[in-house]
Amino acid sequence: MAPRSDSIVFRIVVALSVVLGVLLALGHHLVDGATVDKNVIDRCWKLNSDWRHDRYRLATCSVGFSGKMSGNIGEGVVSYTVTDPGDDPLNPRPGTLRYGATMIKGKVWISFSRDMTIKLANALYLGSFTTIDGRGATVHIAGGACLVVHEVHDVIIHGLHIHDCQPQNGGRIMGPGGKVMSIIPVDGDGIRVMTSSKVWIDHNTLSRCQDGLVDVTRGSTGITISNNQFTDQDKVMLLGHVDGHAPDKNMKVTVIYNHFGPNCDQRMPRVRNGYAHVANNLYEGWGWYAIGGSSSPTIESEANVFIPTKNKEVIWKGGSDNSGRFYSVGDLFENGATFARTGQIGSTTPNYSPDQRFQVANADSVRNLTMSAGAQKL
Repeated sequence: MAPRSDSIVFRIVVALSVVLGVLLALGHHLVDGATVDKNVIDRCWKLNSDWRHDRYRLATCSVGFSGKMSGNIGEGVVSYTVTDPGDDPLNPRPGTLRYGATMIKGKVWISFSRDMTIKLANALYLGSFTTIDGRGATVHIAGGACLVVHEVHDVIIHGLHIHDCQPQNGGRIMGPGGKVMSIIPVDGDGIRVMTSSKVWIDHNTLSRCQDGLVDVTRGSTGITISNNQFTDQDKVMLLGHVDGHAPDKNMKVTVIYNHFGPNCDQRMPRVRNGYAHVANNLYEGWGWYAIGGSSSPTIESEANVFIPTKNKEVIWKGGSDNSGRFYSVGDLFENGATFARTGQIGSTTPNYSPDQRFQVANADSVRNLTMSAGAQKL
């Protein structure tokens, strides 16, 4: 008996579907591999398919002014898993994020057992040698207070959705090391870093906070802000407390591989007093300005992509002295974007140490470099 034609067609369709699926998977792998290969941070850990059993490797992947975060791993590190999305600011329950961040002394590496949304009842102050690792889950910190890094060092914040942060009154909370502390009111920033060093903020998605998304102030230095997605915000990133705040003159911050936009207005970043290396970022429109500064900052804008939707001018200079040095090196200006260079011709080098140094990619690679910016469940 001759085979039925519909059976033959069915087999052909199945075979073609299998081949197409393989090609699509291979194509995705090649595109993702090419993207990861150019992103020196992601290349360090993301190509390892078994990263869940090698979480601590992440601490060796940071670059820029934070340097390697190897102090967060090694002898004595405690692995803690968040299982409870609840929050009690003064008497944190085991299983909650606040318990892991405050009641465990020494080095702590915090991960999450499942997807969850955490509404913090008051600001969460993180201690030295704390890592929050959101990989493997979709974790939102939203609708209440958010994160504060104050007078500490060696902190990693990775893989979180932080949004809709609200101002909070002062009061008594449980602080790092299991010590009760009194805090002043907070303005509603997503992540506030004050008088701290060696802080790495990587692969987070931040939006719609009452004040800013990331504030680094009051003498903080040794900061890397990388691979984040910033959207739907007026004031995005502030580096420096107020004009003339002397301790911020020593501030050094690296801003790399981030995706700014859509719907961001200003401060990407705004720098007061200190030094910022802003490289390989994608700017998808801005309202007032993209990069600004006052009180004599030094800003190196290197190999970024600027795509204006309203205002064409990238930079803004403010303050009573209207001073500062703004350098553009290898940036890509699309859709009529302009950069009003000031100061000396040329550039200023970051002078990275060996464990901070990385190769800045050409601007034409930035779309691929930032393709996976933001929090990812993986």
